[in-house]
Amino acid sequence: MADVTIKVRLDGPYKVSGPAIVRAADGTAVGGGDPEQVAILCRCGRSATPPTCDLSHRHPDDDHPTR
Repeated sequence: MADVTIKVRLDGPYKVSGPAIVRAADGTAVGGGDPEQVAILCRCGRSATPPTCDLSHRHPDDDHPTR
């Protein structure tokens, strides 16, 4: 069985590699359990496509403090 790895990037998103299934608040699956699957998850709260990262953390503004 393949391992699930979560890499925390400094001032960036979480990179989840491996057969993980992450579910958004609405139940939508991000990652489907495929060992080759990678999910990039937002941790700053700025993404327009949560829970996935859309690189909004690269464009800071005063309205959304980093979490």
